[in-house]
Amino acid sequence: MMAMIVTMWIGFLLEPLPKSVLGALVIVNLKGMLMQFREIPYLWRKDRPDCVVWIATCIAAILLGLDLGLAAGVGVELLTVVFRTQFTRCCVLANIRGTDIYKDRKDYLHIYEPEGTKIFRIPAPIFFANIEFFKGKLIESVGFNPLRVLRKRNKALRKIKKLLKSGELQITEKGLLHTGSAPSKESEDESNVEGLDQPTDFQNLPVQINWNAELPANICVPKVDVHSVILDFAAVSFLDISALKGLKAILKEFIRVDVEVYIVACDVYILEKLHSCMFFDAEIKTSIFFLTLHDAMLHILEKHPDQSEGKDTYKDLKMNPYHSNSAACLRSRDKTVAECRF
Repeated sequence: MMAMIVTMWIGFLLEPLPKSVLGALVIVNLKGMLMQFREIPYLWRKDRPDCVVWIATCIAAILLGLDLGLAAGVGVELLTVVFRTQFTRCCVLANIRGTDIYKDRKDYLHIYEPEGTKIFRIPAPIFFANIEFFKGKLIESVGFNPLRVLRKRNKALRKIKKLLKSGELQITEKGLLHTGSAPSKESEDESNVEGLDQPTDFQNLPVQINWNAELPANICVPKVDVHSVILDFAAVSFLDISALKGLKAILKEFIRVDVEVYIVACDVYILEKLHSCMFFDAEIKTSIFFLTLHDAMLHILEKHPDQSEGKDTYKDLKMNPYHSNSAACLRSRDKTVAECRF
């Protein structure tokens, strides 16, 4: 009876108690999450994409609720995965002397890179979203645009044929000799862009043209110092149709400017897909594929012995590929360090 009387008289004082208890429980449970705000500077220094995901998920959970906030966090995480895959760090590899190991040439000091050979590593799957990015990085690595060079060569060949037909160019023992009154200038209106992307046609031309030599009649063509390009597919797990078409186009552009292209460490699944999608033709053949990067390099050095630094280098690569060389020191991004990995 006494308890009922006390409850009736002071019950109104206990009315806000459930809300206070509930608020205290919420604050205690959120204490751990709120304390994690101190980790934001650490996450920003170590991994900025993960830091952005954490901040976006936290803000979304506070504004939209826990369920929608977690869903928004998953969406942001998927976007970061797409961006990381689309804009990956491509690199040019070189050989660590005395071994069959190939690493990023920016990270090592004493490395061997044969003249005229570029090894381009693709560290991610290739699909519609990043094929243009990889093509741009590959062109940047070799130092020239093969399609632009091909068009320039076809324009120059048209001009040479026209000058030979008109008699302004004559064939001599030293090559082509311009006998016109003044250097011929190309007019923009006669430059027909049709057929410029096709392979260079030397039919009905009585002389062989060296595109890296000086050409007569004020004809200018970009010089190409690269004779071989190796694409490292060790990290490529799949190709879609758009990437396959883009890869085929860039390979043909290189082949048509007399640059040999090799693909190494390609997955069997990708090879099967290339066969099923009719990737190979008269220009792109299955012989461009090699099991390892070292096999492709040995093939190139044997095919172009004059481009190596001497017979000893080729002999070392061929006869002693697994010898560890302690002279290959790591190069720091900021400064050179004396520590060696091998």
